[in-house]
Amino acid sequence: MTSRAVTQVEALLRPDLRGRTAYGAPQLDVPVQLNTNESSYPLPPVVVTATTEAVAAVAPHLNRYPDREFSQLRDRLAGYLTRTGGVDIAPEQVWAGNGSNEVLLHLVQAFGGVTRRALGFTPAYSMHPIITETTGTTFVHGYRGEGFHDEAHRFDLSIESAVAQVQEQDPHLVFLCSPNNPTGTALSLDLVEAVHDAAPHAVVIVDEAYAEFARPGTPSALTLLAGRPRLVVTRTLSKAFALAGGRLGYLAADPALVDALRLVRMPYHLSSVTQAVAVAALDHADLMLATVEAIKDQRDRIVAELSTLGLSPVASDANFVFFGGVADSHVLWQALLDQGVLVRDVGIPHYLRVTAGTPAETDRFLTALRELAPTHRLEPR
Repeated sequence: MTSRAVTQVEALLRPDLRGRTAYGAPQLDVPVQLNTNESSYPLPPVVVTATTEAVAAVAPHLNRYPDREFSQLRDRLAGYLTRTGGVDIAPEQVWAGNGSNEVLLHLVQAFGGVTRRALGFTPAYSMHPIITETTGTTFVHGYRGEGFHDEAHRFDLSIESAVAQVQEQDPHLVFLCSPNNPTGTALSLDLVEAVHDAAPHAVVIVDEAYAEFARPGTPSALTLLAGRPRLVVTRTLSKAFALAGGRLGYLAADPALVDALRLVRMPYHLSSVTQAVAVAALDHADLMLATVEAIKDQRDRIVAELSTLGLSPVASDANFVFFGGVADSHVLWQALLDQGVLVRDVGIPHYLRVTAGTPAETDRFLTALRELAPTHRLEPR
């Protein structure tokens, strides 16, 4: 693209988008890719066969638009949430999109806008402010760590602090990330309830993209939906279901809220192929989720090992580990990459994030870090 073309395009671009960079983690061809919280496990052969057959079944009919209401898929998603979430979820409470990002976009399109604001508690999922601001909605970066006095709780969120910030901002949307990305920490249901009650004019979104990886005893906000028409729980098939390439995210909420999302969705937004693949995966849910415990084992192994290296890992409820104690985040990121291990530099000084992969990938990561940690550790003051 010529410099003249760039100049002309920038002049026409919305002023609030000028100078921004597009979202995206590096996609590098390296032996060990542990930077985007994908599953390192390929689909089981029986699921590959099922998805192939499902796509073959719809392929002759691709001349027709897909089921606009994705009825079969909604039935499967509702059934899965009912079996695993501790509460009955009806199909009319379910909505889906091309990844949870599209579901979040629908929520902001429906309940945000140029005169409205959303509140999130940073650091959290970086797409929350991007989705919000690109729709013209104001995003307010709330803060974490208030009321805590040690490094281990630097990124925690207390009920008192969250409620005070909600009351101060009186937002139209609130984002709660549980387990949180990038820290991996889950929120208590007491906090979710308190934020909901403190935000009478807001849709409260609990982003549970990593819920299946939570430690035992961690409840889902699905159990709070009854009687709370402003509460939404978002999920995805990208992580625990190893279906990142399938692009299917979804939510559960009151049927009235779900109905409102029809006003902003694009016509026939879920292709017949996407629906067929997702249904096939959900029909094999137990098999698809069989690797979750193996991933959790590697996550906990990483936490334990990093502690012995003088680093500061955060106990995680997700499929990744956020760790501090790094002298220079980007320098260590590059040093790991030079050894064929790609992790995530999330832009927080002295911290990196690593996805829990296979045992062999964990071996490679830990072997590299054992060599590098002595010269890349942040020395205690």
